[in-house]
Amino acid sequence: MTEPKTYGDGVAVVTVTYSPGATLERFLDTLATATDRDVPVVLADNGSVDGAPEKAAERADVRLVPMGDNLGYGAAANRGVAELGDDIGWVVVANPDLEWDPGSLDALLAVAERWPRGGAFGPLIREPDGSVYPSARLLPSPGRGIGHAVFGKIWPGNPWTRAYRQETAAPTERTAGWLSGSCQLFRREAFDSVDGFDPRYFMYFEDVDLGDRMTRAGWLNVYAPSAAVMHIGGESTSKASATMLAVHHDSAYRYLADRHRGLRWKPFLAVVKLGLKLRLKLETRGG
Repeated sequence: MTEPKTYGDGVAVVTVTYSPGATLERFLDTLATATDRDVPVVLADNGSVDGAPEKAAERADVRLVPMGDNLGYGAAANRGVAELGDDIGWVVVANPDLEWDPGSLDALLAVAERWPRGGAFGPLIREPDGSVYPSARLLPSPGRGIGHAVFGKIWPGNPWTRAYRQETAAPTERTAGWLSGSCQLFRREAFDSVDGFDPRYFMYFEDVDLGDRMTRAGWLNVYAPSAAVMHIGGESTSKASATMLAVHHDSAYRYLADRHRGLRWKPFLAVVKLGLKLRLKLETRGG
């Protein structure tokens, strides 16, 4: 059995870019205020055409790593992490459309010191209007999964969605089933232990899947609201294209199908597939 690799206590940031525009500059500017440490940044680029990653890479602490194609979020993040040296024991994987609160990365690291079995740590995430995004959630069980998948958009206040999103839970430091992939701090040993993100998820649900596998491997997903960021791009998927909504639904089905195998789950999965098809039709009608 291969011994786990030993890492130093350095910190790095990996962000997956795909024509991120001006938000990337703001991401890097505010990152400089988020920590007192020197933090290298890897831009895992999925084929940007706007020149923003190339411009950002002119900074001394930023390295551009072209993927050669659009690999999807998880696969590109894994490649970015693999570029880091063994001195880096803590890795932030974040979207490039974030703005960091002053001291927020140092606050995340302080929480990590209190949770020796913590594998992933997620900050409080604000929307541009100041509202708090429900970024620390329960895992989608069969009941919650089908209820949220089928009714989440057409009946937002349904009990399955409310339970799944944990929107009424106070923003206190606690464990969660999974944390939003828009910003997470990983203990690199934990990230390695589950082989990072599952590249089969091109987009969406890669964070849910990773949170579940972290838990199964004995690590904790810790919500750390003492650290905060703003997600500029954290708008409702109602504005997303039909293609992206279809990708989201495919990923949701993959997650449930991976965990509910065998003949006895066939009827359940058939209902989920039908419900997702109906939801996609309702969300994209007239668009």
